Amino acid sequence: MSHPEPTEPTEPTELTDGVLDILRRVSTATITTQLFARGLRNVFMPGLRPVNVTNSRMVGEAFTLRYIPAREDIDVLEVFLDYDHPQRHAVESAPPGSVLVMDCRGDSRAASAGSILMTRLAVRGVAGCVTDGALRDTAGIAALDLPVFSAGAAPTTNLALHHAVDQQVPIGCAGVPVFPGDVIVADHDGVVCIPRHLAADIAQPSADQDELEDFIAWKVAQGSPLRGVYPADERTRSEFAARRNIQL
Repeated sequence: MSHPEPTEPTEPTELTDGVLDILRRVSTATITTQLFARGLRNVFMPGLRPVNVTNSRMVGEAFTLRYIPAREDIDVLEVFLDYDHPQRHAVESAPPGSVLVMDCRGDSRAASAGSILMTRLAVRGVAGCVTDGALRDTAGIAALDLPVFSAGAAPTTNLALHHAVDQQVPIGCAGVPVFPGDVIVADHDGVVCIPRHLAADIAQPSADQDELEDFIAWKVAQGSPLRGVYPADERTRSEFAARRNIQL
């Protein structure tokens, strides 16, 4: 019995500024629902929280960095004398507007980066950083104008447990597959990864869903029962359409 060959995205799908602008306005909850409707269930990165809860909104294309377990004879402090060390090289290579996503195998016992590297990302105009490991110097990171999500804090240097191997390869972050160029969206609820080729497809439906649900939430707050309102029946949708046209 023959089986179809597995496929991976080969040609990057064009992402317009308009698509990213729409995704900046929609919630991660809505995005997960839109992806669920298209058959994707494993897009949310559990356990990752914003270092600064007042600066958690983030949208950008994924720039990936992969760590494997450290080895004692290789991962010594002297390796950081090399300015092209893979960790440092990734920080200097992530394009402005991108999100640096680090695969630490979910191990938060040692930091995957600290405030100096996060400051460099902020200065370079990177949109944010996501790691399924820990970070050090989190007080300094929290003061930056840079959305950063991690699995926690740890003062121990990354070399104790993490060996940076390569960048811009497919990785797993908090159990979610992330391909270079996928769209990372984050808010106070957490981080989701949108496969790049689906970003344009779900952008406007996500915005429409958010707008409708804002109206539904308003009606419920006014005392409306759930029946006929959530989910919205034809009458509620007509009322929503009329209200939206008035506001336009």
